[in-house]
Amino acid sequence: MTEVTYYTQDGLDRLKEELHHMKTTGRQQISKAIAEARDKGDLSENAEYDAAKEAQGLHEAKIAKLATTLSTARLIDESKLDTSKVLALSIVKIKNVKNGATMSYQLVAESEADLKTGKISVKSPIAKGLLGKSVGDKIEIQVPAGMIEFEILEITR
Repeated sequence: MTEVTYYTQDGLDRLKEELHHMKTTGRQQISKAIAEARDKGDLSENAEYDAAKEAQGLHEAKIAKLATTLSTARLIDESKLDTSKVLALSIVKIKNVKNGATMSYQLVAESEADLKTGKISVKSPIAKGLLGKSVGDKIEIQVPAGMIEFEILEITR
């Protein structure tokens, strides 16, 4: 059984666009590579043909995985979400109690995560520690660098 994942409208649109691109342009490019390799002669000793066929198999596997992800994807209506506690799609401003550094993260689906834009996966250690907590809560979260204590300063959408 596959796990349901929650997405923003933007994230869901990007997934659909990627799948469409892979099914159209991606397949055309691989078919062209196979045809070019086939034209080079004996297929039994044609490494280029073998590589193109392998690339086709990997591409089709990626399409199948993306289609499965889309079939279990659910769109979250952000306007109806509770801001009193941290949930998926929450934007959370936290402070590192030890050094006073503050940071903001939005908790998103794994495929939407992008640390450069402040989006972290709900499956990450920090997000798991924040889920269900409220403003003012202090929590200790185990991260690769060790145990860090955070205080939740603000929760928005």
